[in-house]
Amino acid sequence: MKIFSKTPFLIADIGFNFFDIAEKEGISDIDAAKLMIDEAKSCGVDAVMFQSYKSENVVSSSFPNYWDSSQDPIDSQFELFKKFDRFGADEFRQLSDYCNDGGIMFLSTPYDFEAVDYLDEFMSVFKISSSDLTNIPFIKYVAGKNKPILLSTGASTIKEIKDAVKAIEEVSTVDIAIMHCVLSHPTAFEDANLSMINDLSSNFPDYEVGYSDHTKSDENMMVLTTAYNYGATIIEKHFTLDKSLPGNDHFYAMDSKDVGKFKSNIDFLSKISGYKHKQLLICESSTRKETRRSIVAKNDIGKGSVISQSDIAFKRPGTGISPADVDDVIGKVANVDISKDTLIAYEMLNS
Repeated sequence: MKIFSKTPFLIADIGFNFFDIAEKEGISDIDAAKLMIDEAKSCGVDAVMFQSYKSENVVSSSFPNYWDSSQDPIDSQFELFKKFDRFGADEFRQLSDYCNDGGIMFLSTPYDFEAVDYLDEFMSVFKISSSDLTNIPFIKYVAGKNKPILLSTGASTIKEIKDAVKAIEEVSTVDIAIMHCVLSHPTAFEDANLSMINDLSSNFPDYEVGYSDHTKSDENMMVLTTAYNYGATIIEKHFTLDKSLPGNDHFYAMDSKDVGKFKSNIDFLSKISGYKHKQLLICESSTRKETRRSIVAKNDIGKGSVISQSDIAFKRPGTGISPADVDDVIGKVANVDISKDTLIAYEMLNS
């Protein structure tokens, strides 16, 4: 069963980008978050996503960074997480209310148990990060809230995904979406491996499949468009108002123009996809008659003649007897004179 009624369902992962927007615009953090929600809503995004945690619950203070330090020079994961853990239950509740009033869905990925508890009060769908795919106790805790789950699968094996799904289903009957993801920030185009979407669909035929993207936005948004074309019904990508801002989550994020391109691509795909099952189309009707073949007299056929294979040919237009019914013509007796190149009709023949 689908988690969202709309397909594709597009999620703008704001993450912590609003902190940089706040600094750039000289506004409060909460106002910057609202500004980004407004922009996402105006360009047609279906949901916005944040991240909820306290850094001391997530990462050891001594653990080094793993991202592109040319884009973000912070030395450790803890230092980076600490920089962005200023929001808690009250702030996210404000943002949830703001989204509800604006007609866009609020989401936030919890990274600790405390965040799961307070988000449960005002959030209808949970996201489990790729980093927690093997954190079975945490997965079961989230599943215990009995709300649909987006399960991100970056850097995982099929067995690990199956174990995570099993953990969810041991405590809940919620709908689950399996999200293809590559845990590389940014993901090189050659590492996107969108064909894995098909593999996930094959391995998890009873579940919805989506895509969480970390590639740099390409000019024509073909990565997201291809993911959708391969069967991803939920699309998630980092979102920014300014790709030139420092930090890993801005330069490879999508902006409102990218969203517009993606939605235009989807509209075009919808237009050209048409009917699911092969059938005759209205636009083909006249051409079908003009270009198909009919049984015609290859030579003059006199009244009373028994029609043989040598008496007939197959020519356009297809408004007469079809060549597929040739056995209904051969061996019959002509009850009128039939001139060469005339379309043979059943009324010209004795039964």
